[in-house]
Amino acid sequence: MRPFLALLGKELRAFFAAPLVYFVGAVFLALSGYYFYTDLNAFITFGFGESIVEHLWQRLFNDIVRVVITVIPLVTMRVYAEEKHLGTMELLYTAPIRDGEILASKYLACMAVFGLLLGSTMLYPAMLYRIQAYDLTQLYGVYLGLFLLVSAMVSVGVFISSLTKTQLIAAVFTYGAVLLLWNLTWNEAAVPNDLLGAVSQLCAYNHFEPFARGIVDLKDVAYFVCVTLFMFFLTMRSMESRQWRGRR
Repeated sequence: MRPFLALLGKELRAFFAAPLVYFVGAVFLALSGYYFYTDLNAFITFGFGESIVEHLWQRLFNDIVRVVITVIPLVTMRVYAEEKHLGTMELLYTAPIRDGEILASKYLACMAVFGLLLGSTMLYPAMLYRIQAYDLTQLYGVYLGLFLLVSAMVSVGVFISSLTKTQLIAAVFTYGAVLLLWNLTWNEAAVPNDLLGAVSQLCAYNHFEPFARGIVDLKDVAYFVCVTLFMFFLTMRSMESRQWRGRR
């Protein structure tokens, strides 16, 4: 446990000692604040009495997800690629620590960054709640879905970073992968009818949308958990590939 905690501390220091995470945080806060202002303004102007619980949060957090998709590659691109580029990955492999602990430390460090970013968005519902109290039930579902979605997409980024030593390549491919996962059924007319059902089950948007409406369904929870675990499995296989490539 002590080597794992030391490695986790190293990963956290690597994130928060570098300016990139602060630039990413500034962009995320600026865009999410902009969406909150414009969505709330649109709701007040054109809402025609629609309930905040049923409409505003659904609209706002769908917009915030688009911001999350943009910044995830910038956070996950370095976790393996930078270590490979600097040659420090081999030191980790020879240290008395298991591959699973290496993966867990890198993944948890990324999730800590997004935990702070997503936690900052709680300011928006808190501001409205202070003005007028409302039912918080939907928000519980929204934040559970947002956490599961980010967890799955971060695991995708970590896996892609494990495949290359170039951070730019990792960022570009991660962005393409998570954007495709989110928009798989964006143009349903382009998908053959016999495949539409299967593709819709793979689309992250289709599984996040119920959460945005405050509905927690076990099949949607299972989807994000399965994507995360599958990406962990692929990342472990990527790490183990050094053995058959003669890089122990």
